[in-house]
Amino acid sequence: MSTLAKANCQACRAGALSACTSEVEEWLLQIPKWSLIKVDGIEQLQRQFKFNNFVAAMSFANELTEIAEQQDHHPAILVEWGKATVTWWTHSIAGLHRNDFIMAAKTDQLLAK
Repeated sequence: MSTLAKANCQACRAGALSACTSEVEEWLLQIPKWSLIKVDGIEQLQRQFKFNNFVAAMSFANELTEIAEQQDHHPAILVEWGKATVTWWTHSIAGLHRNDFIMAAKTDQLLAK
């Protein structure tokens, strides 16, 4: 289990600093299957998870919902037949925060069960 997966999210308010380049590089090493993407100029983390059917993908999304509620940090989740695409970023700062990397690591843990 990565250090990030053991951590908990901290409240992040508007005006908080986005993760710097060296932090992003360091944290990405703990979540190597995630991609750094940019949407409308906003850096985000994204990963697609594959499943055998729609029900399994939906079950994964529902489990992730519970963790997101516990941590008070919520992703964008697109559920399709046989896959779920999860995207993390911090809306209040329009970028990446340590919380996004924590939640990506916790998302990975769901498949390790």
